[in-house]
Amino acid sequence: MSTIVPPAAPRAASEPRFDQLRVLLRSPTFVVGVLIVVWWIVCAIAGQWFVPVDPYASDPLNSLMPPDRAHWFGTDQLGRDVFSRVIVGARDILTIAPLATLLGTVAGTALGLIVGYFDGWVDNVVGRGIDAILALPLVIVALLALAAVGASNFTVILVIGITFAPITARTVRAAVFAERHLDYVAAAQLRGERAPYIMFAEILPNVLPPIIVEATVRLGYAIFAVATLSFLGFGIQPPSADWGLALSESYTLMAGGAWWTVVFAAGAIATLVVGVNLIADGVQGVLDR
Repeated sequence: MSTIVPPAAPRAASEPRFDQLRVLLRSPTFVVGVLIVVWWIVCAIAGQWFVPVDPYASDPLNSLMPPDRAHWFGTDQLGRDVFSRVIVGARDILTIAPLATLLGTVAGTALGLIVGYFDGWVDNVVGRGIDAILALPLVIVALLALAAVGASNFTVILVIGITFAPITARTVRAAVFAERHLDYVAAAQLRGERAPYIMFAEILPNVLPPIIVEATVRLGYAIFAVATLSFLGFGIQPPSADWGLALSESYTLMAGGAWWTVVFAAGAIATLVVGVNLIADGVQGVLDR
């Protein structure tokens, strides 16, 4: 009596993914980046519970105190504990930046698939529009949009996401150009499959690697964009402990020697962006193998 052997194709297809994951987990760049980002995620989620002082409590009698045992990062101009505010300040930026990146990635991926698949006049019209938008500085576009609709967390997410969409669309468009004339696309067309199915079910899985890398890189830019808008007064609003807002409120104090009111918030932004970029470098290195 013969034994029916299950097909080995699924396992064979999954093996490269496990190999990539193994290589990724052995990458010092990726691991360090993950540790940094996870630390700030923990601060964003649970920071309110383990900070030594209420980050929103003012103490005018102890304003602008330098770092000491009671206040590890010193106090700001209102006597608020800078360490507590840096820890809790991760919450807003790690909510807004990923959501804006997700919005920009989804919208840009859909737009890039459409432009790359149909080509012709669609690419000429939409592609030229994308190039025109990309010629404008991101911060200027965001400032104009926020000045028109008003600053709030929702509008910051919407503006940054929409601004990032054309950048992602250009990356996806280039990837789709390389795929649309391959045999599997022609086979799907011969089967009579509709264009949306071919784009999202056939082509999209094959262009995911550059999309993943692009989304990770965009996240780093989104963190900078959120901090910049907050610094300029168009992003997260008081009394948030947001890092960009903290820089806006305290940067003039540097001239008086109160360096701690600026350095630690700026360092938090820098370490988070570095962590995200390390993850992006690690992922790209594995996907390019």
